[in-house]
Amino acid sequence: METFYRLVWLFFCYAFLGWLLETTAAAVRERRYVDRSLLFGPVCVVYGAAGVVISIALCDLAENWVFLFLGSSIYATVAEWLSGHWLYKLTGTRWWDYSGRRGNLDGYVCLTASLLWGVLGTAAVKWLIPVLGWIGGVVPPAVAHLLLWALLGVFALDCLATALTLAGTLHRMPQVEEMGNRLEAVTVRLGSWVLRKTEKRIQKAHPKAAFRKGREKEPVFAAGCGFYKLFWLFLIGAFVGDVAETLFCRVSMGVWMSRSSLVWGDLSIVWGLALAMASLLLHRYRERSDSFLFLAGTLLGGAYEYLCSVFTEQIFGVVFWDYSHIPFNLAGRVNLLFCFFWGIAAVVWMRACYPKVSGLIERIPRKWGRPLTWALAVFLVVDVAVSGVALARAEGRAQGLAPQNGVERLMDEHFGDARLAEVYPAAVRTE
Repeated sequence: METFYRLVWLFFCYAFLGWLLETTAAAVRERRYVDRSLLFGPVCVVYGAAGVVISIALCDLAENWVFLFLGSSIYATVAEWLSGHWLYKLTGTRWWDYSGRRGNLDGYVCLTASLLWGVLGTAAVKWLIPVLGWIGGVVPPAVAHLLLWALLGVFALDCLATALTLAGTLHRMPQVEEMGNRLEAVTVRLGSWVLRKTEKRIQKAHPKAAFRKGREKEPVFAAGCGFYKLFWLFLIGAFVGDVAETLFCRVSMGVWMSRSSLVWGDLSIVWGLALAMASLLLHRYRERSDSFLFLAGTLLGGAYEYLCSVFTEQIFGVVFWDYSHIPFNLAGRVNLLFCFFWGIAAVVWMRACYPKVSGLIERIPRKWGRPLTWALAVFLVVDVAVSGVALARAEGRAQGLAPQNGVERLMDEHFGDARLAEVYPAAVRTE
């Protein structure tokens, strides 16, 4: 929980500082006040999210200026690219545009902005995190926790109001005069007022923003590269990746070894997310040169694998792979050879595999494709939750802690050390 509170604190600090930076820059450029936040509150979510990822992933590279700068550039650039496309899809307008700059992609990211992200990320890890940690430590823990929960509650309501506004809910709400129940009429009136205020604020900052009046029916199941397509790509990547790693261990080490990330099912979360994210980020550029796809795959794949290694170690206290024995490795989390493998895989996937696999997914009948997707999604969420609790309980057993409740006793009964050793034979516990 202390880790959770620390990350929430960093998120709001980065989000506020990002809003301050963006609003100040817009005021200087346009000579008037322009609220650069999508939300009511003074926060820029992309800064908060990118800042937290950089803080988690790159703190152990604080003394390595080159990779700290490179990692900050990559993580923040991906966050900016995703945010730009997402906002355009929701509002029909660009909230920033780098089309006039060299080395841009779709006008949402460019080389100069990425270099700036690298400088900001480096400064945050080197100097800002210690300052924010000291400020957070001044406040008594009970007061700090209460304040953070209050901020999370307000932030959630702000996100909900903004999401409903962007979805065009205001234009589909019933008229108050049509409501027979007084309480229902008051609720509708209050909701309409909030949505009107939100829509007015967004349009003031971005006059060209459009709000959806309804959802267009997709011509086929999982059209484009939306949720349904990405979910099935994740499942395919998770299964194929698990099988490939299992066969690799058999050939290279002569043993059959489980490479699954979950206690139920032969699925590798790392490979599944890698395939889904690679498709999301690169499907627009599959007609670009092989060298472009190779470079993008090398950088993104290496950064992704590094982040996964840090995340699992920070959350579960377990190292699932260690490349310290391979030349040109970085903290044992990634190595140059495997980064090149990511690059080659990106070229092969986007050139030869993605069009065919995407077409097969789209051929799934709509009438049972969506229910099946949601059923599998629910199972996957439960599987991930049980796996996480089982690993957390394993850490408690390693520290000699007795089970404190029924859930922990259930984990000890069904997912003891012997069972987890079968699922995660290569895992090594860390301090």
